[in-house]
Amino acid sequence: MKKKILVVDDSALMRRVICDIINSDDIFQATDVCRDGLEAYDRLKSTKYDAVLLDVNMPRMDGLQLLEKIQQEGIKTRVIMVSSLTAKDTKTTMLAMELGAVDIVTKPGNIIEAKGEDFRGQLLGVLKAVTAYQQVRRISPARSPKERQPVVSNVHRGSPYKKLVALACSTGGPKALQSVIPFLDKELDAPMVLVQHMPVGFTKSMADRLNELSRIRVKEAEDNEILQKGTVYVAPGGKHLKVQRAGEGHKIVLGNEPAVGGLRPCADIMYESLRECSFDEITCVVLTGMGADGKKGILSLRDKVPVYVISQDAASCVVYGMPKAIAEAGVVDQVVPLDAVAQSIMKNVGVR
Repeated sequence: MKKKILVVDDSALMRRVICDIINSDDIFQATDVCRDGLEAYDRLKSTKYDAVLLDVNMPRMDGLQLLEKIQQEGIKTRVIMVSSLTAKDTKTTMLAMELGAVDIVTKPGNIIEAKGEDFRGQLLGVLKAVTAYQQVRRISPARSPKERQPVVSNVHRGSPYKKLVALACSTGGPKALQSVIPFLDKELDAPMVLVQHMPVGFTKSMADRLNELSRIRVKEAEDNEILQKGTVYVAPGGKHLKVQRAGEGHKIVLGNEPAVGGLRPCADIMYESLRECSFDEITCVVLTGMGADGKKGILSLRDKVPVYVISQDAASCVVYGMPKAIAEAGVVDQVVPLDAVAQSIMKNVGVR
């Protein structure tokens, strides 16, 4: 039986193009279409879909308002945002991820791009990833900054050893990160590099949002930037992130090498670059995500450098793919629920 997809967009042309793409694949069927969130809300109350493709800006009820209604009423569905790259829309899309959307597809700028192979491949690829599991688990809403309490910590104080945290995540990651990064101490005794699979243009909004919520500094990584303790560096969408030695420290190197398995940034490339660095220990963290990105890199890295691997448990993952891959490879030192990841990082790395 084909998987049922609901398409929600106020553009009749875009609805038709998206439906044609969906129906061109034997796995899916564009069962229904809606012009705005209000129509979609009525449909979702009575009909179950395998996934919903949701526009951001619509009349009567926009994408954010629909997600709020879905969350308030406990309607279970997988929502994929279809968003343009304007600064306003990327920021709105990050808020949509907080409200339960599990992935993003970049909306084409014109009809020629919409009918192109790049958009078709992106759309079907995300749909296949999101609907591959019988159940996509929901992450409970992250607490707001006012609700956050300081991490009660018995972590060790800073040491002369050079340490690094390297985190990877994919589907469900933007929301999951809000249950991790804001709970790290601003005096974390290591820098963190972070690969989140995300289209070009969205990582800056994600980094800025995490920085607003966090005590620790969070920013989108820049080429040749020197790593500093107590800072989280987010790999830009469309760029591979590597770490290289730079004098007595280390720097970020961003590259345009071909995507690996359709991924750029790719966690495997990040982890493999750390083989040639001079860290005394690297804490590898793998959160929710489809596929196995990170496994090959961590396996390669642990042959060269002492590593400590923290994996999110299956019960708290949106998609138990990447954490499952490293667990099955036998390289995980600690499996923890999402709300314990920050504390595990702190205990292993320490504070200054």
